[in-house]
Amino acid sequence: MRTSFFLVTLLLFIFSCSPKTETAQQLLQKKISSIENGLQPNLQIIGDSIPNYNIEERMRELGIPGVSIAVINKGEIEWAKGYGMADSSEHRKVSTKTMFLAGSVSKPIAAIRAHQLAENGVISLDMDVNKYLKSWQVPENEFTENEKVTTRRILNHTAGLTVWGFPGYDMGDTIPSVVKVLDGDGNTASVRVYKEPGQSWMYSGGGYTVMQLMITDLEHKSFPEIMKFNVLDPLGMTSSTFENPLPAKYHSLAATGYRANGEEVEGKWPIYPEMAAAGLWTTPSQLILWAKEIQHTLQSGADGLLKNQTVKEMLTPGMNDHGLGPGVSEYTFGHGGADEGFRTRLTVWKDAPVAIVVMVNSDNGSIIPEILLSFAKAYELPGVDPSTRTVIEQSEEERAKYIGKYTFPDLGDAAIVLKENGLEVTAEFLEEPVFILAESDTLFFDKNDGTYLHFSLDENVVIGLKVQGYEAEKMK
Repeated sequence: MRTSFFLVTLLLFIFSCSPKTETAQQLLQKKISSIENGLQPNLQIIGDSIPNYNIEERMRELGIPGVSIAVINKGEIEWAKGYGMADSSEHRKVSTKTMFLAGSVSKPIAAIRAHQLAENGVISLDMDVNKYLKSWQVPENEFTENEKVTTRRILNHTAGLTVWGFPGYDMGDTIPSVVKVLDGDGNTASVRVYKEPGQSWMYSGGGYTVMQLMITDLEHKSFPEIMKFNVLDPLGMTSSTFENPLPAKYHSLAATGYRANGEEVEGKWPIYPEMAAAGLWTTPSQLILWAKEIQHTLQSGADGLLKNQTVKEMLTPGMNDHGLGPGVSEYTFGHGGADEGFRTRLTVWKDAPVAIVVMVNSDNGSIIPEILLSFAKAYELPGVDPSTRTVIEQSEEERAKYIGKYTFPDLGDAAIVLKENGLEVTAEFLEEPVFILAESDTLFFDKNDGTYLHFSLDENVVIGLKVQGYEAEKMK
């Protein structure tokens, strides 16, 4: 008995003197801390030193009031956290229950219902949507003679429809019906077919608004009611809603939207009758349940809220790497969102059991790619890389040839002047001046976000400019 007692005492002494193994929770906190303190600019210029930022310091620097993050790992929410203010004037902090407008991330959520209707034989994704629309019809024209607007083409933005996005309405505005929105009786142009369906890709929130009307015409219920019963509640998104205007019962939980200059959005947040395109109110912890469901169905091979085959089809990239709802890349799928005063990013990995949602209550969403870079590094995930640019040195004399006025037929005039070691672009259609640097004699980039500007030269004389699909002529 003495020997046994002595051995037990000795072992206890040895274990008490040994370094303690970190618990899973301690390791997770270390990982979260590395993410919070490892933010780096998404645009990195080769040769420049790359700074690291703390998330809250970076929020203050960028003028972003609030950020909310949720992460799933191995099928469960591993962590969720809020930073900053949901409403600065009310001194209301962001919590994991704070609701944000999801913007265009509404689209892949809404797409679930279209896929359910197709699985149930109510619609065919390849049938003319006018067969299902009752209260309104897509007007026929020369572009629809041979090809039609279909649900599949709406889902992957190849339907040839106009109106890429919506600005929302302010509190107190007259909110138009969906039919009035589609006919241009709101604050956007009418939704019409402007090129042959199926021939090319062009992002269209207008198309998703057509789909919203199709669903309500078929089911004879409001869109929020349809989505709550068939999609949100089954996913566990019981504290999310497509209701617009946002009902009073949610107001104490809703983040206030802010402009990039720090001013509140009129009425604290916008209103979107275009609910399928932009109207979902949710939290990161709720939104990530969509990711959990789709990812599990994809990775397990089993059927879920949608059939496995449907999910595979939904995540097959088409034109411009867009699937039937989400965007799809080599390693990930998901969507971004931009409503007035709000920005969102949903990123789901195809092979790893990991996903992240980041939501901010500001028009300035530039911190989101920085968070994603830090997150992907901490979790050792592929498919998230910074944008890199190279700068060449140009003398003031070499840069002088770009100075002048440029006329964009669809936008207006822009002016370019010399600025430090680069150029500055100003225009009425730009919120603020854009500082650009040269990668070559014909290629410059926006130092803020890396957007390329292509200059056309004729015998070393600048004659034009192309940026994001828009072309301008340099005026003499």
